[in-house]
Amino acid sequence: MANADLRMFMEDLKKIIHGNHHPLINNNPFILSERPQFQLLYQELDSIIQILSNIHQHHHHKPEKVRNLKKRFKDAAEGAQDTIDLFLSSLHLANIRVSLTSDDDPTTIFLNRFLSALLFRNSISTITTDVLKTSLDLKKVLKSIKSIKVELKKINKKMDSSSRIAHVKTQSVAGGTSYTRNPLGIKKPSEEIVVGLQHDAEIIRDKLTEDTKQLCVISIVGMGGQGKTTLATKLFNDPFLKYHFHIRAWATVSQTYIKRDLLIQILVSIGVQEDLKKANDSKLHEKLHKNLMGRRYLIVIDDIWSIEAWDKMKFRILLTTRLNEVALHMKPHGFVHSLPCLTEEESWEILKQKVFHGDECPQWLVEPGRQIARKCQGLPLSLVVMAGVLATTNKDLWENIACSVGSYMITNQKGCMETLALSYHHLPHHLRECFLYLGGFPEDFNFNVERLIWLWVAEGFIEEAENRTLEDTAKAYLMDLIDRNLVIVAKRTSMSDVKACKLHDLVRELCMQKAKEEEFFLKVDVPPLPSQRLEVMAPYTHRRVFTKRDITYFARSPTRHMRSLLYFKSFSSRFWGPKNFYSLALLRIYKLRYLAIWTLFDLLPSICKLISLQTLIVKMSFVNRVYLPDNISNLVNLRHLWSNMQFILRTTEKSTNLQSISSVRLGDGVDIYNIKRCFPDIKKLEYTLAADEKCLFELLPYLENLKLSLPVNQRTFLRFSSNGHPERLLNRIWFPASLKKLTLEGCGLPWSDMLVIQVLPNLEVLKLMDHAFRGRKWDASEQQFRQLKFLRLEKLNIRLWEANSASFPCLRRLALWHCFNFKGVPLEIGDISTLELIETDSSIGSAVTKSVKRILKEQRDEGNTLLKIFVKGMELSEHEDSESE
Repeated sequence: MANADLRMFMEDLKKIIHGNHHPLINNNPFILSERPQFQLLYQELDSIIQILSNIHQHHHHKPEKVRNLKKRFKDAAEGAQDTIDLFLSSLHLANIRVSLTSDDDPTTIFLNRFLSALLFRNSISTITTDVLKTSLDLKKVLKSIKSIKVELKKINKKMDSSSRIAHVKTQSVAGGTSYTRNPLGIKKPSEEIVVGLQHDAEIIRDKLTEDTKQLCVISIVGMGGQGKTTLATKLFNDPFLKYHFHIRAWATVSQTYIKRDLLIQILVSIGVQEDLKKANDSKLHEKLHKNLMGRRYLIVIDDIWSIEAWDKMKFRILLTTRLNEVALHMKPHGFVHSLPCLTEEESWEILKQKVFHGDECPQWLVEPGRQIARKCQGLPLSLVVMAGVLATTNKDLWENIACSVGSYMITNQKGCMETLALSYHHLPHHLRECFLYLGGFPEDFNFNVERLIWLWVAEGFIEEAENRTLEDTAKAYLMDLIDRNLVIVAKRTSMSDVKACKLHDLVRELCMQKAKEEEFFLKVDVPPLPSQRLEVMAPYTHRRVFTKRDITYFARSPTRHMRSLLYFKSFSSRFWGPKNFYSLALLRIYKLRYLAIWTLFDLLPSICKLISLQTLIVKMSFVNRVYLPDNISNLVNLRHLWSNMQFILRTTEKSTNLQSISSVRLGDGVDIYNIKRCFPDIKKLEYTLAADEKCLFELLPYLENLKLSLPVNQRTFLRFSSNGHPERLLNRIWFPASLKKLTLEGCGLPWSDMLVIQVLPNLEVLKLMDHAFRGRKWDASEQQFRQLKFLRLEKLNIRLWEANSASFPCLRRLALWHCFNFKGVPLEIGDISTLELIETDSSIGSAVTKSVKRILKEQRDEGNTLLKIFVKGMELSEHEDSESE
């Protein structure tokens, strides 16, 4: 049982035991009759969790018997959860049916059938039978759990005793260290074939030889197998560095840091040949100090995993690490170099050298060879493994190998998986489930960060933290995985936040392998034969299923354990009616947290019976608006509401916890006060203005991201009219001071209204799109956007823009798209010290391109090497600067 599932189960038990205010529990006779059983179950589960936690924290090597008992515990706990969930589901279904029986509306009748199917096919009368079954099942589960607890206690006691004896023995040994290798036999690193690291080596060599008397720490950061140690070896053996430093030493820390072992490695590496085992730590420090004092030295610390290991060292060093956290801890003292993946050409070059040892590759092998190199995705470790495979394989089979590179990586345990598995085993438990979850998605899948976070929250992977939303904590989890170089950034937002991410193929294979070991999810990718359809899911008890195949392949199979179903097929011509969900009993209505659907119809009011729903995603076809049910506020747990079409809010009843909603428009008779009442905690809002509507957005104190637009029919009017009613649009719009990101689209405002926007104290991103402002000239020379970091101008009819560096003192990025009449960017914009990037889609000979070329030339002449300019996606080079006039 995954930690998240267990936490959610324990929370359910607490609600049953103590939650008199829970709508399904309050004075329910069935619950009251079983409460003592529930209380005893909670106590036994909590006791076992404590024992397992102690074993995990203090004993890294767990005997097979512990693993077997954990498996038994998982099965027993899941069985109890299934039983209780069915019990609660039956109560909830009864409540829903009672509320629907008086309604003869056809859609309500259909929904009643649908809800029945989604839970189970039996009638309300089966509830009494369920209660009896629950009682019998719980007694059986409690008996099993108690026996597991007794055995775990014995093992824990025995392991604690063994640990104490081992600790005493270790302390009695002279020097207190047991060596996994002979310290006096340590070999210095030898040169390997190095491709694609020359530029990185030059950057670090320059940093190592800078004239400074301060502590200098150079950190090389990258994922496992990316070439960190190879690069460090190249530098260690560099002839110039050999000459520059009087002393060079090499030591490897790895995941278990032992201070004494590190000191001995360094002393041996610099040539101290005395018997170091007999010296105590103080003597070792003294010897090292005497050998290094007054001399210029380089110490390479390879494979460091913890901040603690660094805090106990005080050298000038070059270190390698997979963890950004470790490198950033050193940053006050030095320089962090993130190692990029190899290019396709560099990958092919290293593969050739490893396979053919300098000889020419036969022409007929070039294409499959390049394909294999490409599939290694720039990871040197993958290339080395595949080179080993190719060197010992018949050349006629290269094309077959190119089609199954991943399988060769998996089978090479010593080469790839063992290396990457170190990163997995070093993960804290709260990150493991989030990481494993990624392995269920299709190959080369780009994860939308926002959706991924919503899924993690719905799955229960995110632990609550004080003064933080679950989404903020989830974002921190993701950034931790990125910092550990297990997840790759695929796309960034205008503010350089992560917008999309992905997995390296090899890391994905690791994910799937570990998930299979943990029985964390099931992937159903291969369609079974028709005769096997009903049995496809029968042997499995997985909580989560990821599939590309039609749900009908397993929808009627025994899948009572399933909690999550993620379906990746882009389109299905078959309509899924109630019969397709008979077996999905525990994709339970009363606990459903995340629902993403593609529908031809409007939202049914009965969807608001999903009382635990946190995220609702609705994709529509053939219609351009979605009417929100009048009782949408019944979804008190709803946090995110998204559609590819516009939501129409007609009325509201009570508040929700909604934090984000995609495009919304108020219906007739509804005003902004309704949004305040229904969505008091809203942070992200896309809003379409109605004619003459007043918008008091200042009533939304937590609003950070607002997109404001006019209907398309009004935008057409604005483009050809010089005096329409939106002339003073901002006279009826009030923005909150909390606003950080503002997008205006089709509003047709006069440029003088910028005075209203510039005073927003926290505004960091401003996007003006599709005639958001009208007028040929924007004079911003007297305006000041104090915190603005990103400015985007798109499809505006502006010709002249006057501004200076004081207008946008914190600007980092400027984007200009489809502004065909624009006469150029003010030269003074280049003087903004924080400016990093200007991008435009203007043609090479346009006034805009000429102006940004002048800016780049002036900045280069003044020594600014940080500013970059992209024209039509291509970076403007210094050679092009010189041809700008």
